[in-house]
Amino acid sequence: MVKVSVKYAGDLHCDATHGPSQSKISTDAPTDNKGKGEAFSPTDLVATALATCMSTTMGIKAEELGVNLRGMTVSVQKEMSKDAPRRIVGLPSEAHIPLPPDSPHRKVLEQTALNCPVHKSLPPEIHRPTKFFWEG
Repeated sequence: MVKVSVKYAGDLHCDATHGPSQSKISTDAPTDNKGKGEAFSPTDLVATALATCMSTTMGIKAEELGVNLRGMTVSVQKEMSKDAPRRIVGLPSEAHIPLPPDSPHRKVLEQTALNCPVHKSLPPEIHRPTKFFWEG
């Protein structure tokens, strides 16, 4: 179990501390929701969690397979609802993988990304298509 502590700093800003490492991140409300957009919003962190989880789990699997994914990029586009209640409705993603399209590890790496813990934790009503680009 990991503890994350959050202190409300006022003016729609929060400071979060990761218990084990004491790393800190700040958040701000987005400009379309009364904030200044000076930092990640809480929902931006959901998109960030998805991209980093896909990258990390693919990296773990690649190490097991003896494959180098250095330089891989994953991007996620966060889409918010237009109606109330305000919520994430889409998290389409793209993974650019520095391996050739005929890599024998293609299928297992794609499945690893799609089965990362964040993917598995999101409710099914959040649309999250993923495109993989093999560019080695």
